[in-house]
Amino acid sequence: MPGGRLTEEDRQQIADGLAEGLGYAEIARRLDRPTSTVSREVTRNGGPSRYHPGRAHKATEQRARRRRSPSTTAETAPAAGDVAVHEFLTQFTAICVKTGIPRTAAAVLTCLYTTDNGSNTAAELTQRLQVSPATISSAVRLLEEQGLIHRERDARSRRDRYFVDENIWVRATLVSAQQIFDLAELTRRGVDLFGSTTPVGARAQHTSEFLGLVGRDMLESAERWRKVLAQQETRA
Repeated sequence: MPGGRLTEEDRQQIADGLAEGLGYAEIARRLDRPTSTVSREVTRNGGPSRYHPGRAHKATEQRARRRRSPSTTAETAPAAGDVAVHEFLTQFTAICVKTGIPRTAAAVLTCLYTTDNGSNTAAELTQRLQVSPATISSAVRLLEEQGLIHRERDARSRRDRYFVDENIWVRATLVSAQQIFDLAELTRRGVDLFGSTTPVGARAQHTSEFLGLVGRDMLESAERWRKVLAQQETRA
């Protein structure tokens, strides 16, 4: 009933709605439940692409037993796989942050990278990360600029979906290479401006030569990877 605990049948309807590409609000209307109930249920149990009604129902029962129990037993302890997944997600986000990606953008990239279809809408990301739509908008804009994600229009929902795929690191490498070439070109201008015999000019020349070498290596690595993929597709 509305306001009561979700039943196993309710959870199956949620899974069916997600499979149809419905939003949380539409699924909630079908169940005669608050939208927040559905969003919390899905977020708590793996997100839209990982939600499974049977596992969600079992996990809810286990959480209820843990709340009633004064201590955690072997039966009610979190599954080892769930702990390992959580640790992976945390470490993935942390490493992205170390590369200079802001934390929320890193969390968005983690969400997309660890969904089966590699995509979410802005609304789904908002629900999963429990942040404002404006925060998600800023995060996805930054990730798009870095070539780490791309967006496509979902014909069914008329919403933008954000995607990662197996080529995200190639695209990100190409974007980074261009940024490095831009800096190499700027430092070459510094050589002309300050003179190659001055300390500043000599420093600029060394910087320009090094960055040019790095940029070329990045482009060559991306090209070698493309050839590897082409050979794999040919053999398939």
